[in-house]
Amino acid sequence: MAVQIFDSISIMPPKSDIYRRLGYVRESAVLKKDHIQKTDLYIEEAFEYIHLKGCALRVPAKNIEEGRTSLENGMSFTSRDLVTFLSGSSEVLIMGATAGQEIMNKINSFSQNNDLARSVVYDAAASEIVDTALTWMMNFFKRELIRLGLCLNQRRFSAGYGDFALENQRAICDVLEMKKIGVILTKEFLMVPEKSVTAISGIRAQAES
Repeated sequence: MAVQIFDSISIMPPKSDIYRRLGYVRESAVLKKDHIQKTDLYIEEAFEYIHLKGCALRVPAKNIEEGRTSLENGMSFTSRDLVTFLSGSSEVLIMGATAGQEIMNKINSFSQNNDLARSVVYDAAASEIVDTALTWMMNFFKRELIRLGLCLNQRRFSAGYGDFALENQRAICDVLEMKKIGVILTKEFLMVPEKSVTAISGIRAQAES
């Protein structure tokens, strides 16, 4: 299958998740009204500078056992944690998303000008919003998979977690052709723009009722 590119992903800012990343509970009586209003304003501002794009690829699994995940397209990952996560999967869904460079320019500008409150909220908003883009893509594929009698794991797994080394980011970015959505990889395997993410999830047959 070919890589599917999503040139524009439309979601609403996940404000509750953003507040949690900031260390707050939005509905808490502890937060003053003016603090909530200002934070909400910064979140809405940040959202204007985020341009979500994504890419995804379904790949049949060849072998998932003994600490190694081998795929039909020739990709291979050494990770016992990933094997455990993908156990029972017949395919994998490989995904990538980015919030774009403009939001990072804003975050860096605010930081350099000592507007730390805005910088911190923009940073948290960008992190949660780009993660929500992965959820959006997963929901997109879930609808397609249901019609095929397949189901997608509710969770996802990313390079850098457990024993799934960050170095695997290279193969993931390459196979997803993430340059097409404006993402490149540094020699330390970090994505640029910084607010970019990749993840893998498992696909299996629906359980019989």
